[in-house]
Amino acid sequence: MRTSPLRRALISAAALGAVVTLASCAGGSTAPASTSDGSASDAQPGPRVAVAYEGGILVLDGETLETVADFDSEPFTRLNPAGDDRHVMVTMSEGFQVLDTAAGTTDEPELTDTVFEADTPGHVVRHADKTVLYADGTSDTTIFDTADLASADGLPEVETIPGVEAHHGVSVVLEDGTFLTTVGNADGRNGIVAKDAEGAEIVSSDQCPGVHGEGTAKDEAVVFGCENGALIYQDGEITKLEAPDQPYGRMGNAYVSETSPIIVGDYKNDVDAEGYLLSAVTLIDTEAKTLEVVDLPAGVEYTFRDVVRGPDDLAYILSSDGAIHVLDPETGEITDSFPVVEAWEGPAEWQDAHPAIVVAGNVAYVTEPASNSVHAVDLTTGEVLASTELDVTPNEIAPAAG
Repeated sequence: MRTSPLRRALISAAALGAVVTLASCAGGSTAPASTSDGSASDAQPGPRVAVAYEGGILVLDGETLETVADFDSEPFTRLNPAGDDRHVMVTMSEGFQVLDTAAGTTDEPELTDTVFEADTPGHVVRHADKTVLYADGTSDTTIFDTADLASADGLPEVETIPGVEAHHGVSVVLEDGTFLTTVGNADGRNGIVAKDAEGAEIVSSDQCPGVHGEGTAKDEAVVFGCENGALIYQDGEITKLEAPDQPYGRMGNAYVSETSPIIVGDYKNDVDAEGYLLSAVTLIDTEAKTLEVVDLPAGVEYTFRDVVRGPDDLAYILSSDGAIHVLDPETGEITDSFPVVEAWEGPAEWQDAHPAIVVAGNVAYVTEPASNSVHAVDLTTGEVLASTELDVTPNEIAPAAG
């Protein structure tokens, strides 16, 4: 990793030893799942799924959805894949704690003692074989080689880029070392800045009020959502795209495939609207540099947890009517729908448990808090491959493909 006056030097794992903290809530059960006759089952290599519930985290077998491990946690934790198809970053009060799901192995899962210390841990971004952690309380960005997470004894070597003014933000590192990060302070957020691998500014923009969300599409076109449209960064240039609704037409979350030039975003045009259900999506063509808003069919509503990209670069929307609706980003048309869960209402607060969808390959994992259930769905056919009823209410979910 290169360093510069604007970047702190690489910090060795040894030097960071004092930062590795033992979370007070890390001492949960690690016993293997039991079979119907009460005997311990043997762990099998394959995918795993991490599921957060109030005060704990389950690790499920990705094929059978059988519980493999159960760990104590904090009352509300967020789960983010680390990018290596095995580990999950858990947002704890001390920082980002590493959950080893043991996906692809016969090892037992472990909520490890490894913590990337952060003041108010926020977004986790995976791109270009790097994992990027953002601390909202300082706006510091921590970067490490994703593959090193499995091989390191404790923390891998990291680079920490200090923030300027603390805000709820996000950063991403591109293949050539270009560093993109949001700009803001305690009073708000208004744009992004791009710096080269030596820390010199390439370009910036302050034309993105409320900047939130990031996604990297084909050919490393990076989109950031704004309250009046979006910004695209590509090849050293920033393009501002205006929303059709002004002054408020917000995209705040980007759902991307790195093999597609089209980004699917959420969309909201009523700043005073109550609740979290949305009924339109944003389609951003990063090649044509266009932004289009598509209204969804009546009854198709979703939250930020309910859109993924999957097979054939299509978008899959888990709607409040209980079905997964397949959206073709090229046309904006719904091409298929298949029922999975019972109809549901939007949450009162965004942290509240409500149906969520994540994807690993062709398989989607869907939570159904009303029945304490998790379902595995083949997105190519709509077939429900497996379902399980838990003893707890699932909230956040993250896959590990193994």
